[in-house]
Amino acid sequence: MSQHRFVPRRSTLAAAALWVLTSPASAADAPGAPTPDSTVVVTGQKAPPATPLPSTVESVSAAQIEESINTVTAAGALQYLPSTHVRERYIGDRNGVLVMRVNSSIASAQTTVYADGLLLSNFLNNSFSTAPRWGMVSPEEIAGIETLYGPFSALYPGNSAGGVVRMITRTPTQFEAHVKLDLFGQRYKEYGTHDSFSGGHASASLGNAVNGLFYWVSADHLDNHGHPQTFGNTTAKTGAPAAAGSFTVVDSANVIRDIDTAGKPRIIVSSTGIDHTVQDIAKFKLGYRFSPALTAQVTLGIWQNASEGSVDSYLRDAKGNVVWNAGASFANPFKFVRIDGADYTVSAAAPSRSRSEHWMHGLNLKSNTGGAWDWELVASLYDQKKDLSRTATPSNGLDSGLGDVHPGGQLTDASGTGWRNLDLRGTWRLGAHTLDAGVHHDRYQLKSVTYGTATAPIADWLGSDTGTLNTNSYGQTQTEALYVQDAWQIAPAWLLVAGGRQEHWKAFDGSNYSAGNAAPNPKNLVYADRAQSNFSPKLSLSFQASPTLALRASLGKGVRYPTVAEMFQTFNGPNNIRTNDPSLRPEQVNSQEWVLQQQLPNGMLRGSFFFEDKRDALISQTDVSVTPNISSIQNVDKLRTQGVEVAWQLGDVGLRGLDLQGSVTYAHSIIVRDARNPGLEGTAQPRIPDWRATLVGTWHVSDAWSATLSYRFSGRQHNALFNTAIGAYNDPNPNVYGAVSHYSVFDAKLLYKINRQWSTSFGVNNLGNFKYYVNPNPYPQRTLFASLKYDL
Repeated sequence: MSQHRFVPRRSTLAAAALWVLTSPASAADAPGAPTPDSTVVVTGQKAPPATPLPSTVESVSAAQIEESINTVTAAGALQYLPSTHVRERYIGDRNGVLVMRVNSSIASAQTTVYADGLLLSNFLNNSFSTAPRWGMVSPEEIAGIETLYGPFSALYPGNSAGGVVRMITRTPTQFEAHVKLDLFGQRYKEYGTHDSFSGGHASASLGNAVNGLFYWVSADHLDNHGHPQTFGNTTAKTGAPAAAGSFTVVDSANVIRDIDTAGKPRIIVSSTGIDHTVQDIAKFKLGYRFSPALTAQVTLGIWQNASEGSVDSYLRDAKGNVVWNAGASFANPFKFVRIDGADYTVSAAAPSRSRSEHWMHGLNLKSNTGGAWDWELVASLYDQKKDLSRTATPSNGLDSGLGDVHPGGQLTDASGTGWRNLDLRGTWRLGAHTLDAGVHHDRYQLKSVTYGTATAPIADWLGSDTGTLNTNSYGQTQTEALYVQDAWQIAPAWLLVAGGRQEHWKAFDGSNYSAGNAAPNPKNLVYADRAQSNFSPKLSLSFQASPTLALRASLGKGVRYPTVAEMFQTFNGPNNIRTNDPSLRPEQVNSQEWVLQQQLPNGMLRGSFFFEDKRDALISQTDVSVTPNISSIQNVDKLRTQGVEVAWQLGDVGLRGLDLQGSVTYAHSIIVRDARNPGLEGTAQPRIPDWRATLVGTWHVSDAWSATLSYRFSGRQHNALFNTAIGAYNDPNPNVYGAVSHYSVFDAKLLYKINRQWSTSFGVNNLGNFKYYVNPNPYPQRTLFASLKYDL
């Protein structure tokens, strides 16, 4: 989505084309650079020229979010940008992984998210469970969002190989205050669950600027009852029937029969992961303009979350009692349940709780002389001060885990985990050259301890703070970098951007313990420190072929180092402990992008070809070259992803005030070489859809009214790697629960500005109630939104 609403003025559009592709770009190429607003007012000393960007940039403004997007979270604001998706499975999802052109929905360490230059990305793992900390930004404080595609700027680390998101929040210039209330809900129907799930969101903020001092204070509260995230399913026992007295007969009327992703029959016995999340954000920003050329700002953010995960079993015995579980660990008669003469085990219908308190500290010092030299210092600290997760282990098949006597369970404590970052950057403007150089430092620390084993759970899953040690994982990584980048205006029509990033990475203090490792294998492992250095060159050439046509070719390398958890964490798989590998090599990404952008009489059209060659890709697979085979995160020799993206922005399309923006992307990603599992060569990389599309039409009926109809599409993608044992993918039936399905979703929003202070909106997401999934979770069904806002 464009930052500006396009109007049919040829001079404006020509300037925009040059602004994006060749001459000074849409924003300074730095983590904390501000996004230009539709109206720019310059006071005092002239702002310095922006650093040209060597990447494709797409953006969305606060005004566009307000008028066209139904969201109460920062993550939801990105859903219509080209080739961009956030895996937000329900409103308030803490595991909303950012997906861009070339990374999957479980690869969180391949894209980078900043808010005012402060890092929100969680690079402690490359997993669905370490998404960016979207909760640290309230949607009402966003001034604008930019996405940069590919590793083409030397100013960003190797984790940005998939792309960068820069969120810029409001900085007041005079007194302002805002209050907003949102209500939302869905009528959800899936298997045996037919229920309403709803929530509310409220935010309040105020800020002011007086004599060089400015401040911003905001509070945000989200309370949502999410729909079920998983469904308990099982298949019948093979062999002899269960012995008398070992099973409980349940009523088959409450059982749903279904076909799984492999096309095989299954029964659905429960709904689980029904999350009631209550999240609170408090944000305080204080800044001072020592002069028009020097500004300092400190940021303090606090995010708290209280989550209650509940379950609902569909099974009833002859007396009408709810049967929650049946399996080998339970006493008779709950080894099995008998349904229509067949015997089954059922599990995972257990409640959970989590409590979190995260703190974010930030410091920004920036000069803005408008002269030959400027500099910026950005420092941040993210501290998971409190992070506790609890899961019940019911003691018998009739135990819900929430009775008067609590069963045992498991407690995971990740308190003290976090990261810190420091960037110092200078910009020199030397005639035709704009030179950026800087230093970078980051450190990530993992602390994770789990108490409670299968044979010795913690005494009370809701109340116990300690118990038998099950696993622990500790470790740190650190990266130090030097970078330089020169934007050289060779001629009026030619711009060359060349640079490089030298990084030195080390991993240290790594250890883990697992009670599941049987003798004679050691239970406590301590890993040697290791270090590595890499250089990443960058090159981009832009050519303004005519006043309306611009071309650009960009080449870049990015090095994505293994995360702490990939190397050191003990992974609890469903049946065993998966092996971790402290000697993993970094991913080496070589990318290209070839861009053509054409100014149209009433808008803009862009076409991009993108190509990524990834060596030593970090993927969870099975190593068949050793005996016994090992399943773990491993280095895969070579992956290749290539595709084409077309994006457009049009104003007054057939009707004055009707703006149309959209994109279509095709991508093809395959494993080229895999020495550890050669049978995977030539097969697809999972979770990268072949087609993506967005379309947003907004009609500005008047100054008071606007109406938006939007469309999102994602095509075929495989849930997992090719199954070499059967010579096929495991998901020939892809559009059911358990798969990563395609989706085709319409959204709508109506905004009414009652007067200068008051506005209200009504919206619907998933207008057609399309059912779609991201393994193993269903996305929301038709969801209604209503909002009321006051701006002073």
